[in-house]
Amino acid sequence: MNNVTKKWLFLKASSVVLIPLMTWFILNLVSVFDKNYVDIVSFFSNQPSKILVSLLLVFAYFFSALSISEVFEDYIQDEKTKNSANKALNIFAIIIPLITIIIIFNLNT
Repeated sequence: MNNVTKKWLFLKASSVVLIPLMTWFILNLVSVFDKNYVDIVSFFSNQPSKILVSLLLVFAYFFSALSISEVFEDYIQDEKTKNSANKALNIFAIIIPLITIIIIFNLNT
C-alpha cells in the first residue's frame, strides 16, 4: 500500500471516529452551556469526560493535520518550504493536544 493510500485511509477512519465524539461533545456542551464555573470544571473532572475529550482532541488534531498537510502538498511548490510547513504542523499537532490533555487531567473540583 502506498503512502497516499494510507493517508487517505487514516483521514477517512479518523473522520468516522470523530462523528460520535463530536456528537457527544456537542450534546454535553449544550447541557453545560448555562452552568457556572464549578459545574463546568466538575464536568471536565469526571473520568469519562476526561477520556472522551482527550480522544476528541487527539483525533481532531490528527484529522486536521492530515487535511492541512494535503493542502500543503497541493499548493506549496517549494519542497523545502513544504517540508518545513509539514514538520511545524506535526509538532503543533502533537504539542497542543498534549498540553490540553495534561491540563484537563490536572483539573480539580
